[in-house]
Amino acid sequence: MCLLWLILCINSVPIALKLIGFMKRLFAAIKINPDKAFLDQIHELKNQLQHERIKWVEEHNIHVTLKFFGETAEGRIPEINRVLEGVAADINVFSFSLQKLGVFGSSYDPRIVWVGIEPYADLAFIMKVFHDKMNVIGSGPDRQNLVPHLTLGRIKILKDKKLFQQIIDQNKEISSQEIIVDRFILFESILKKEGPVYLAIKTFQLRK
Repeated sequence: MCLLWLILCINSVPIALKLIGFMKRLFAAIKINPDKAFLDQIHELKNQLQHERIKWVEEHNIHVTLKFFGETAEGRIPEINRVLEGVAADINVFSFSLQKLGVFGSSYDPRIVWVGIEPYADLAFIMKVFHDKMNVIGSGPDRQNLVPHLTLGRIKILKDKKLFQQIIDQNKEISSQEIIVDRFILFESILKKEGPVYLAIKTFQLRK
C-alpha cells in the first residue's frame, strides 16, 4: 500500500519505476584495457592537472561508448539484446589505437577531456549502425557525440584555463598500442557517491 501511494505521488513514471527497481541506466560500449605506456601518459597528465577539479574516469572503467540508452525499462532489455546480437553478427573483428588528446567544449567553457581513435572509420560506422538500429525499435538518438572518442575526464571547475590549455597542448601526442576489438558489452551503470559502478549485462562477440 505504501509503495503504491509513493508511485501515485510521483509525477514522473520513469522515476517511479526506478524506485521500485524496474529501470536500469544502460549503455553499450567497448571495454578498453590500455597498455602500461598509455596509462603512464595518463598518470602524468593527471599529475600536471592535479590543481584542477576534473573527475577522471577510473582505469578499470575505461571504455568507448557506442550507444547510451539512459534510464531503460528492464522489460526492454531482451529486445535490446536481440538487436545488439544482430549488430555483432554483422561486424568483423577490427582494431584501433588511442591517439591525440582533445577537449570538448569551447576554450571559455571546456567540458570533457578525451583521446581520439585512429583509424576511426570502422568505429564511426558501427556507432551509426547502433543508432539507426535502435531508432527502429524506438530508442531514439541520445546526446552522445558520434565522433569516436574515449572520455578521460569530466571538467568540474578550472582555476587557470590558460594553463590547462597549455598542458593539454603539451600532451597532445598521447597514444596507445593497437587495441583488438572482438566484442562489445551492454552495461548497467549504477551511480554512487564514490563513482559509477558498471555491471556487464551481456557480452556480444563480433564476427571473426
